[in-house]
Amino acid sequence: MLRKKSPSTDAQSGQAAVEAALTLPLTLFLILGTLQFFLLLQARTLTEYAVFRAVRTGSVKHGDCVAMTHAAIAALLPTFARTDSPEALGKAFGRHNDNQYHGSEHTGPIVWLTRERPLRAEIPTDEEESFDDPARYGSLRDVMRLESRIIFWFPMRIPFANWVLNRMFLARWGLRNYTAHNPLLLTETAHWDERSSAGFDAAIARELVDRSNRREYVFPLQASYSMRMMTPARRTFFRTQNCAPTPEGL
Repeated sequence: MLRKKSPSTDAQSGQAAVEAALTLPLTLFLILGTLQFFLLLQARTLTEYAVFRAVRTGSVKHGDCVAMTHAAIAALLPTFARTDSPEALGKAFGRHNDNQYHGSEHTGPIVWLTRERPLRAEIPTDEEESFDDPARYGSLRDVMRLESRIIFWFPMRIPFANWVLNRMFLARWGLRNYTAHNPLLLTETAHWDERSSAGFDAAIARELVDRSNRREYVFPLQASYSMRMMTPARRTFFRTQNCAPTPEGL
């Protein structure tokens, strides 16, 4: 004979199903969000290494933006492309050496690279001739340094977690409030409209919002580095202060 389920058993099963449905989004986010944060941590470390490589290359290449950008991208490739063999590394660099995302569900520049020093006006017209003259360097102030800042538009690729984190970040930085259903607790309405004391340059904020509008969820990782110029800066490499396509005045 078939045994009939008691009403209490059906009620308990229904309650368990409802509780599971309510807690599943949060549980899923805890797992996927943890993975995304670990990837962010790795990318942060490589961003600091990338700006060092860019400045080191610029210091021995007369401040050449192309060489600096290539050095930065090569250092960052493991965060968004396959680089587990020399062949894969070469293909990845060949695909992205124009500083653009290709075939990765993202568009736009991979990095922005500023050059805060030297300014074009600070480069003497006889820099090539006087660079190795010991009499020129009376103090540390006479030493020309290359100071640069990198903004790495790190692509967040973990599904669901990337969207939730993007909404949280935009709200936290005062760029866009979120007041729809809470994706982590469906029975509540989100009120993500807090403001942090940290601010972004207007150009970075606009770029971040534009990419979010295209459903390209990125995090702008920043790092800076400074090093003495080991070759004379050439004015031909400083027609613009920042390396294209970085906005001027950043």
